Amino acid sequence: MPEAVVVVVSGGEPLDPLAALAVPPGAPVVAADSGLVSALALGLDVTVATGDFDSASPDAVAEAEASGVQIERHPAAKDATDLELAMDAAAAMTPDRILVLAGRGGRLDHELAALLLLASDRYTGMNVDALVGDARVHVIRGERELAGWPGDLLTLVAVNGPAVGVTTEGLEYPLRGETLEPGSSRGVSNVFEEETARVTVESGVLLAIRPSESA
Repeated sequence: MPEAVVVVVSGGEPLDPLAALAVPPGAPVVAADSGLVSALALGLDVTVATGDFDSASPDAVAEAEASGVQIERHPAAKDATDLELAMDAAAAMTPDRILVLAGRGGRLDHELAALLLLASDRYTGMNVDALVGDARVHVIRGERELAGWPGDLLTLVAVNGPAVGVTTEGLEYPLRGETLEPGSSRGVSNVFEEETARVTVESGVLLAIRPSESA
């Protein structure tokens, strides 16, 4: 049966304890390697943990498995990151939305790959959002309404090719049917004028990034 929301907890840097507040009650949780430890520290009930488990301690993995967590072990020499494996496991539940919880910092190449992964065509048909430290990332295909506070920054970045026909409402610097090219800074540092903003794209994919609520 399809799920409304599946939560993915990334490995790597520790999570803000407040991240648990973003998790809908009863949502399945998929942990990526040491994300298992982070999820348990937040008091989340983990459904599946996946990865090569080179970061999570063997004792933590064994304890989780004994408590009923489904453990999916992969070899260290693999063609996907632990986060990608977790995203695929979440997508297999056919949710309406995937929410990724991740810490800030860590390796730059991992951070870049993770952001691009969110916008993979494999996850078309479901909303994908991420809470990365105190930053928020939203994948936009078609149209989405985003919540914020007046004065919050919002950056729009085209990925996987040009984003055509980008139109915004509720932002200080409106876009009206414009094309954002990958590598362009045209969509950087827009500003919420209201508590909601609407972003529409006729074709293509955008990453909408709120650096923080107080940036």
